[in-house]
Amino acid sequence: MTTTDATSVDQRTGQHRHLGWALVLICVAQLMVVLDSTIANIALPFIQKDLDFSAATLTWVVTGYSLTFGGLLLLGGRLGDLYGRRNVFMIGLIVFAIASLVGGVAQTEAMLLISRGFQGAAAALAAPSALALITTTFPAGPARSRAFAVYAAMSGIGAAVGLILGGWLTGLHSVFGLSVDGWRLTFLINVPIGIVAALLAPLLLAESERHRGELDVPGAVTGTAGLLAVVYGLTRAGSHGWGNTQTLVFLIGGVLLLAIFAFIETRVEHPLLPFRIFASQTRASSFVAMMLLPAAMFAMFFYLSQYVQLVKGYSPLHTGVAFLPFCFGMVIAATLSSALVSKIDPRYLAGIGTLIAAIALFGFSRIPHDTSLPIQAVQGDYWTHIFPWITAMSFGMGLTFVTVTLTAVHHLRPEDSGIGSGVLNTMQQVGGALGLAILSTVATHVMTNDTARITKDAAGQGKPSPDVLATIQQQVFAHGATTAFLVGSVMALVGSVIIWLFLNVKHTELATDGPEGVHAG
Repeated sequence: MTTTDATSVDQRTGQHRHLGWALVLICVAQLMVVLDSTIANIALPFIQKDLDFSAATLTWVVTGYSLTFGGLLLLGGRLGDLYGRRNVFMIGLIVFAIASLVGGVAQTEAMLLISRGFQGAAAALAAPSALALITTTFPAGPARSRAFAVYAAMSGIGAAVGLILGGWLTGLHSVFGLSVDGWRLTFLINVPIGIVAALLAPLLLAESERHRGELDVPGAVTGTAGLLAVVYGLTRAGSHGWGNTQTLVFLIGGVLLLAIFAFIETRVEHPLLPFRIFASQTRASSFVAMMLLPAAMFAMFFYLSQYVQLVKGYSPLHTGVAFLPFCFGMVIAATLSSALVSKIDPRYLAGIGTLIAAIALFGFSRIPHDTSLPIQAVQGDYWTHIFPWITAMSFGMGLTFVTVTLTAVHHLRPEDSGIGSGVLNTMQQVGGALGLAILSTVATHVMTNDTARITKDAAGQGKPSPDVLATIQQQVFAHGATTAFLVGSVMALVGSVIIWLFLNVKHTELATDGPEGVHAG
C-alpha cells in the first residue's frame, strides 16, 4: 500500500482512500465501544426501578458487558487475522447496533442482561480489528503515530465521555416531543452510530490480508472460559469477599482453564495466542502496564462518580459535567504526547505520566472525612479536593496511554497485529475488573468496620436522627473511597516502576518500522 499524507491507495482495488476520514471512522467506533463500559453507570438507579432489578443482579448491567468484552477479545483478534479485519470490524459494529436496540427497548431484566452480553461480544470483534486497521491503513512514521495518538485518546477518554453522555441522556424525558425513559437512550444512541459506521467501512477502510491458518477452537474455548471465570471471580470478590466459596471456585477454575489454554497454545500449529508476542521485553512490560493503569483509572471513575452523588448530592448531569476536565486534559496530553513521542524515549513520557497518575490518586485519598464521634458533615470541596487531581489524572493517563499503545504494538508481525491489539484491549478490561475487585474489597472492609464501630459507640446515645444517619453514611463511604484511592495510587506507582525499569525502546525505533509497521518481535 502506497500512501500520501492525505490519502492511501488500496493496491487490491486501486481505490483511493482518505486517511483522515478513515481515522474518524475507526475512532468513532472505538469511542462507542469504550464509553459503553460506563455510559449506563449513572442510569443504574432508573434501570433498577423501571425493570425491577434486584440489588445483586443490577451489577450485571455493567459486568455483563465487561466480562464478554474481555473474555472474547483474543478470539476477536484472531478472527480478524484469519478472515479479514475490515469484515470482522463491520460484523462487530452491526451486532453491537442490534444488541443496543434490544437493550434500549428491553422490558425485562433478562432481556437487558442478554443484550449487554451480546454488546460485549460484538465489542470484542470490533475493538482489536479497529486497532489493527490503523497499522494496515497508515504508513509508518508520523502519520501512524498521530493516528495511534488519536485512537489512544479515544480509548482513554471513552470512560469519562460515557459518564457525561450517560448523565445527560438519563436526565432527558422526551425526544422530538415523544416521551421516553432517559436511560433507554444510553443504549439506543449506539444504533445509528453502529449502522452508519458499518456502511462507511467499505468506502473508507482497505481490507487487510487474510493469513493462512485454522481457528484454534480448543484454545478459544479454554482461553475465553478461563478469562470469563477469572474476571467474574474478581468482580464477585468485590461484593462477596475473597473467601466466598463461589468466588474461589471461579478464580481457581479460571486459573486452571488458563493453564490448560497455555498448554494447548504450545502444542497447536496455529495458536490463538502466539507466545512469541511476549518475547519482546518492551511489549511485555507495555502489556503489564496497560493492565495496572486502567485498574487504577476505572476505580477512580467508580468511586469518584459515587462520591459526588452520594456525598456531595450532585445530579446525574452535574456528575457528568464534573468529569469534563478529565476529557479536556486527556485530549491535551494525548496531543502533546503524540508530538513528543518522536523526540523523547517512551520510558520518560509514560514513566512521568504514571507518576502523575499516582500523585493524583494520592490527592483523591486526602478528601476530608471524619468518622469519629460526633459525626460532622463531609467538607470536601470540588475545586479544592477534586478538580486539581482529576486534571492531573487526565494528563498522566494521556501521556501514558498514547505511549504504551505505541510500544505495545511495536514490531509486531503482520499476522500477529490483530491478536496483539486483542491482548492490549484484554489487559485493559482485565485490569479494570482486577482494580475494581481489589479496591472494592478494601473499601467495603473499611466501611463495614467503620459502621460497626460507630454503631457500637453511639449505642448509648439514643437513636440517631435521619440527618445524623445520612451524615454517618456519607462519612463512612468517604473513608472507604479514600482508602481505595490510596491503594489505587500504589497500583499506578507499581506500573510506573515497571515502565522505568523495562520499557527500553528508543523513540527513533518507533519511527523506523517497515512498510507494514512490523518486524519480528
